[in-house]
Amino acid sequence: VLAASGAAMAQSSVTLFGIVDTAVGYVDNVAVTSNGVTRSDSVYGLSTSGNATSRLGFRGVEDLGGGLKAGFCLEGEIFGDDGNASGFNFKRRSTVSLMGNFGEVRLGRDQVPSYSKASSYDLFGQVGIGQFKGWSDWNGNNQTTANNNNDANGIRSSNMISYYTPNFSGFTAGLGYGFDEKADTTNSKKGRYVGGYVAYDNGPLSVALSYDESSALTLGSGATAVNGADRNRLTLGGSYDLNVVKLNAILQQTKDDVPGGSERKVNAYMLGASAPVGAGEVKLQYALYDQKAIDSKAHQISLGYVHNLSKRTAVYGTVAYMDNKDASKLNLSAKGLGTIDARAGDSQTGYQVGIRHAF
Repeated sequence: VLAASGAAMAQSSVTLFGIVDTAVGYVDNVAVTSNGVTRSDSVYGLSTSGNATSRLGFRGVEDLGGGLKAGFCLEGEIFGDDGNASGFNFKRRSTVSLMGNFGEVRLGRDQVPSYSKASSYDLFGQVGIGQFKGWSDWNGNNQTTANNNNDANGIRSSNMISYYTPNFSGFTAGLGYGFDEKADTTNSKKGRYVGGYVAYDNGPLSVALSYDESSALTLGSGATAVNGADRNRLTLGGSYDLNVVKLNAILQQTKDDVPGGSERKVNAYMLGASAPVGAGEVKLQYALYDQKAIDSKAHQISLGYVHNLSKRTAVYGTVAYMDNKDASKLNLSAKGLGTIDARAGDSQTGYQVGIRHAF
């Protein structure tokens, strides 16, 4: 009996994993409203997830034989600065899957396939003040309300089935469909997502093309809210590793089709370079956000350094500058410093110095 039990346990495993990332941060020209008057001020203090998203999760896999495996992943965000004052959940990922020579099929809440690959070309990993802001909540005012099953910025979806192919000589692809489940009786498509990507990775070259569409979004809030808008996003990303330096780029277009209104469009562009320096890495990235709906632009430049103290622990520093023009009011993302929105036309400068530990 003991021998049989040992053989069974050897075919399955469960792993606890996580990251704790906490930094000291500062951002200036933050829009602060007091007594009905909005002015600019600075915020500073502890922030979380400056280099990697702090998280806690469980994942497991079971060998079913014949090349077939079953797996699960439960992952939630944690906040090093306040210890999850609002409570812990598994909104980062909650999936069960089957894997084999055919690829992988996942069911549950997860990053949408179109984002999971395309976002990998952001040198700052979609976290902290240096991150590429192409996946913002665009609507002309840089704000979008949630879409029931989907995140407002479209990077995750609930009620989703997704499929990832095996690697065919460097070629891979992913496809996802998020069910609306009739979450809104006034619009049967609200909450629906469909999208995917194709990619090629071979040696120093990596390139990916992704497309997705979210249905029946609510743009804005209050009296100016627009219901029933469909958003589609096309992203082309790539990188090339020259050993001494790695070059990254993203070209992206986001379009909102507003019922009875004009099309709202944002074009975003990013160029970056990273280079190993001793036990660390230097990163420099530039981004341009051309917000056609409000005829305004924003320029962002980010500089960062990560120094690895071990395979699991690193210290880092990032400085970033967001130059808003005309009606643009993009902000620098420093999670945990409170609301750091910028006023229209105001530029922001931010700093983060922190520690990241993985387990």
